[in-house]
Amino acid sequence: MSHKRMPKRKVAIAVGGVAALGAAAILLPNANASQDHGNQAAGVTGSAKTLKATQASNLAAQLEKALGDAAAGSYYDGAKQQLVVNVVSGDNNVIAQAKKAGAVVRQVKNSTRALKSAAGTLKTKATIPGTSWAVDPRTDKILVTADSTVTGAKWNRLQSTVQSLGSGMATLKKSAGSFKTFVSGGDAIFSQTQQGGVRCSLGFNVTASDGSPAFLTAGHCGVAAKDWSDSQNGQPIASVDQAKFPGNDFSLVKYTDANTQAPSEVNTGNGQTVQITQAADATVGETVFRMGSTTGLHDGQVTGLDATVNFASETNPGGTDTVNGLIQTNVCAEPGDSGGSLFTQDGGAVGLTSGGSGDCTSGGETFFQPVTAALQATGATLGNGGNGGNGGNGGNGGNAGNGAGDQSGSADPSASAGDQSGAGDQSGSADPSASAGDQSGAGDQSGAADPSASAGDQSGNGVGTGEQSGSGSDQSGAGSPNDGSSLTSTR
Repeated sequence: MSHKRMPKRKVAIAVGGVAALGAAAILLPNANASQDHGNQAAGVTGSAKTLKATQASNLAAQLEKALGDAAAGSYYDGAKQQLVVNVVSGDNNVIAQAKKAGAVVRQVKNSTRALKSAAGTLKTKATIPGTSWAVDPRTDKILVTADSTVTGAKWNRLQSTVQSLGSGMATLKKSAGSFKTFVSGGDAIFSQTQQGGVRCSLGFNVTASDGSPAFLTAGHCGVAAKDWSDSQNGQPIASVDQAKFPGNDFSLVKYTDANTQAPSEVNTGNGQTVQITQAADATVGETVFRMGSTTGLHDGQVTGLDATVNFASETNPGGTDTVNGLIQTNVCAEPGDSGGSLFTQDGGAVGLTSGGSGDCTSGGETFFQPVTAALQATGATLGNGGNGGNGGNGGNGGNAGNGAGDQSGSADPSASAGDQSGAGDQSGSADPSASAGDQSGAGDQSGAADPSASAGDQSGNGVGTGEQSGSGSDQSGAGSPNDGSSLTSTR
């Protein structure tokens, strides 16, 4: 993770890790907001508004309260940039208000209450390592997934439980990979344990409830180790204050130097940053971006909410580490990306990378701890920490806080290639000062891995191709498998 030393011991931390390794997502220009269109959904009267994903998320939360028992979830139609709200039955006047507010209203069979009841049955009868389930409002069903380890009697048990829920309540699919937390393998934040070195990714800089500078990362990282450094064998720069795993998956880690200034932004690589201005709830169907220290920048869509994942326990042989309330996506991730930031193009902090199956070659499912829940539980707020600068949280009610004036240029353009795990040279990049909305014409970035990359900080620790010979810092392979790939959408 690169740093830029600034006056008065202010440290500009590159949120989300080092420069993107083979970054593979352009941050597209923001969609036009709140423009009425005459597009009609089948069987639906009234017009629907064109909304950005964050606006759709806010509207969904409001309508869920207004609809009450008639609510059955919602999702974002990215192609039409519209919010679709599911209803089962209820007050026609309330439904008319939902349409008037600009949503597309769709009649479905399964209510939110029924779907939650079905999820409760799965929890009671099918909490099996290697399984997950999440509500998919696009199909009005629960999507149940079993990884490659669920076979024989376990598969039969899961299958029979899904069938017992009744026709049209849930779907069951197999995943080629295996569910695991994505700790180890990257070069953002490091720690040492009795089992060896571990490595995770920094998620979002925040201000702790006592005003001290801190950051959020994955809970399983905070449970694994207390003290974290910004270099493999360096002195600790931060210490875990709160950590929750299993159940949830978040940690609040406080910087040891109270004068640390950590900007509220995500470094997306090659000198580009996205300012983080608010915490945002995920909406199924919206496009999101993930930054992690192993695989850099990737994009995809939210595919489910309120997901439950049953990880095979790494500390209790034969046990299960169950995490609830997660965001499910098709964004890829690999070991070392744990704790990394999931965000929207308009600066919404959405999630912290928890775990999943697959990798960035074959794909798979990836799950994220919602940032809104982590902030509420820890009492932290998004924004810059420290004794000075812009005074902490900025001017947006404590949950916004863009980087202040003297925080500009926080991502260090002079970071050595050796600190970047053989990151691609990425020539022809977009203007590093461009806002997320101005980056649609980003450079070709076709450069191969920088031959001048220092091996000093890599210690055989580069990102391999998923063939990791050991845990922690003992990863085989040198250089990112994505080195030199173009900065274009992967999906």
